[in-house]
Formats: sequence, structure tokens, C-alpha cells
Amino acid sequence: MSDNNFTTIDLLRHGEVQGGPCYRGALDDPLTEKGWQQMLLATNNQSWDAVVSSPLCRCASFAHHLSPKVHIHHKLKEIDFGDWEGKTAKQLMKLSPDIFNNFMNDPNKNTPPNGEKLSSFKNRVINEWNIIVKQHQLKHILIVSHGGAMRTIISHILNIPSSNMMRLEIAHASMSRIRVYHDAEQMFPSLVFHGKALND
Repeated sequence: MSDNNFTTIDLLRHGEVQGGPCYRGALDDPLTEKGWQQMLLATNNQSWDAVVSSPLCRCASFAHHLSPKVHIHHKLKEIDFGDWEGKTAKQLMKLSPDIFNNFMNDPNKNTPPNGEKLSSFKNRVINEWNIIVKQHQLKHILIVSHGGAMRTIISHILNIPSSNMMRLEIAHASMSRIRVYHDAEQMFPSLVFHGKALND
């Protein structure tokens, strides 16, 4: 494989969100001022050939700040937590400790009530990931997204079982980089770094 025949993708999680820590999937809450500053720091003095974003405002608002032409991909939205939307882990431990513990131990087999199945979420995110890589082949791009989507993509390229994906910590405004080498019709992804700001 040629050293020049690769695509570089930076994955950036949104910063702190209004409403505090909770299971926020489909909820479209905006960034706090701190969250905005976190993302400014993570992207300071950096540039990309293209910026891709989830449509939710905690991602898209900052993506539009970075680029006048953002590629919005609706299938990069966070997983829908159903009845757990807006609730904290502490609240869920009181309301339904068995269901919550089962979810934390194996989210692939334990879906939140009225929530999106992890297998469905994984399929839509990985299908979209493949589309994005092909659309922006041989470029350096930024994807602004969510902790769940980033865990899904990283787990996929490292072949980590879905049952273990919650072991990947994704802090607010943290960045991971994936490099995809191209050879004919095949792609060979590798994780360059994980979970830091580019200016660390």
C-alpha cells in the first residue's frame, strides 16, 4: 500500500450540553458556553478538507462554525434511549436497577424500554461510516458526532464486541483519529490516537 493512499478521519464528540449529564440520545439540547469553549480548544488551529456532522444541534451548531459547508448525515445521530431519555444513571438505578444493570453489562442484549436496539443503531452508523469514507476518499475530514456513534465506529474497526463497547471512554470534546488505507476495493482502517484534544 502506498503511504499516500489513505483517508484520515478525525472523530470529535460534542462538548458539554445544557441540562447536565443524562441519557441524551434523541433530545436536541444545545451546548453550554463551556461546551462551546471545549470544542474551540479541541479544534484550535486545525483545518480539514471537509466537515461532516450529526444533525443534532449539539454537534451541527459547532460544525457550521468550523465550515460554511457542512455535510449533515442524519444517520450519525445518537442512539435513541426511549423511556430513558433525559434521565440520569442515578435515577435509573432507583427506577429499574435490574434493567439498567443488564444494559450496562450487555447493551447488545438489553434495550432500554421503547429505545433503539443497539444492533440497529450499529448498522446505521457503520453503513453511514462506509459511505462517508468512500465519499471523502484520500482526504482529511472531521466528523462531529456523539459518544455512542464514536464508540460504534472505533469498536467496529478494532473488532471489539458490542457487549464491550461501553468500556471505551469518550469525554466531551475529545478527539480520535482513524486512518484508512485503500488498496483496490478494500479498506484497511487503523486507530492513530484516541480520546484527546489535538492541542494536548
